[in-house]
Amino acid sequence: MSTVVLDNVTKVYPGGYLAVDRLSLRADEGELLVLLGPSGCGKSTLLRMIAGLEEITSGDLWLSGQLANDFAPRDRDVAMVFQNGALYPHRSVRGNLSFPMEIAKSDPNIVRERVVELSRALHIEETLDRRPGTLSGGQRQRVAMGRAIVRQPSLFLMDEPLSNLDAGMRTELRMEISSLVRAMGVTTIYVTHDQVEALTLADRIAIMNRGVLQDIGTPAQVYNDPATAFTAAFLNSQQLNLLAATVRTPQNQFIMLDFGPHQITMPWTDPRAYAVSQHTGSQIIVGIRPDGLTPVPEKTEGPSFFGRVRTLEYHGHEWLAYLEAGIPSVAVPEPPDPRRHMNGGASNGKTRSIVRRLLSGGGPREEEEEEHVSPPSGFGTHRRADLIVRLGSRPVWRAGEHGRVAIDISRLMLFTQNGARIDPPRR
Repeated sequence: MSTVVLDNVTKVYPGGYLAVDRLSLRADEGELLVLLGPSGCGKSTLLRMIAGLEEITSGDLWLSGQLANDFAPRDRDVAMVFQNGALYPHRSVRGNLSFPMEIAKSDPNIVRERVVELSRALHIEETLDRRPGTLSGGQRQRVAMGRAIVRQPSLFLMDEPLSNLDAGMRTELRMEISSLVRAMGVTTIYVTHDQVEALTLADRIAIMNRGVLQDIGTPAQVYNDPATAFTAAFLNSQQLNLLAATVRTPQNQFIMLDFGPHQITMPWTDPRAYAVSQHTGSQIIVGIRPDGLTPVPEKTEGPSFFGRVRTLEYHGHEWLAYLEAGIPSVAVPEPPDPRRHMNGGASNGKTRSIVRRLLSGGGPREEEEEEHVSPPSGFGTHRRADLIVRLGSRPVWRAGEHGRVAIDISRLMLFTQNGARIDPPRR
C-alpha cells in the first residue's frame, strides 16, 4: 500500500496554460479518494502527474514517504485504468490479464492461477479466450481493471473508467470496483465528473474547479457542510438555489436576510449568527437545496417565500416546481480562469483556493491565511429568478397558481461573495 502526498503542486503547459494551481492533497494507505469536478478542471492532469506521465512544474509528490518527482513511471508501483480500457487488441483476454506479470517474469503457474482467480472475481471467466474487439464495453473495462489489479500494485489510479458505459452497467461496475478495492486494501485515486459515483464510492472526495482545490472531506462532510458555493452547487442532482441576500441587523435584535421582496430572520442563538453579522450592509450568497423548501398553506407562519408557479417538471420519481418569487439569483462564484498566459509559469497570487479542509487533519494550517480576492464581477446579476422546489411523487400545485414554501433556517448554506462558506467562530 502507498501513501500519496501532493505538496503545493502546480502544472503549467507550454504556452502558459495553468492546469493545476498550487494544490495540496493527501491520500492515506488503503483509502479510496475520488477527484471530482467538471471536464477540464485538472483532475486527469493531476492523476497523470502522480503516474509520472506528466511532469510536475513545481511542488512535490511523495509516494510512501519518498520524494517521487523524478521517479520513472515504472518505478512508482502504480497501475492505471483509463476511460477507454486501452487493451492490446491482438491478445486474448487471458493474454491481456497476464501481460503485466509476464513482463515482470513471474512464475507461469502463479500467473495462470492469478488470471483465473481474477477473472472469476470480475465475472469474465467465460471470455478468457476472446479478443477485446468481441467484448462489450463493460467486459472490456473489467479486463482493463483486471490487468491493473493482477500484479498487485501499491497504488491504483482510475481515470473515469465508467464514463463510456450505460447507466445500468455503471451501477454494476461501480459496486464491483468498490468491493474489489476495499477487499485488496490498495490505495486508490479515482477521477470522475459524476457526483453520484463520487458520493457512493469515496472514503473522501476532493472537489476541483479550474485547477483549484475547492473542498475535501467525507461524502457526508462535503455534501452537508460544503466549504464553497461551487461545491454546494456541483454536488446536486438538481440545480441549487443560489440567492443574493443583504444582511441587516435591525436595532441589533436579530439578523435579517433581505432578499428584496422577501425577508427572513435568523436569531442570535444560531451558531452562525455572529459570523453572518460581520457582513451587515453587504450582500452574501444563500444556498437552498430544492428539498429544503417545503410547500405549505398560504397563511402558515414562520420563514417562507411566496410566488407564482411558472412550470412543473415530471422526473418519474418526483416533481419539481419552478416558483417565480422575484428573488435575485446569482451565478456560482468560480476561481479566476487559468486559461491565460502566465509569467514564467508562476501563479499571480489571486488563484488561491478558498478550501476549508485541505488536509485530512481538518482546517487550513494556521500560517496559511486566505488571500483577499475581489468579488466576482457578475455577483448579484439577475438570472431567471425561479426557486426550484422539490414536490415529491405528487404535485401539490398547478402551473399558474400561487404557492408558499417554508424554509428551515438550519439548512441554509451561507457564503461570502467570493463563494467561501461563512463559518461560526471557533471555540
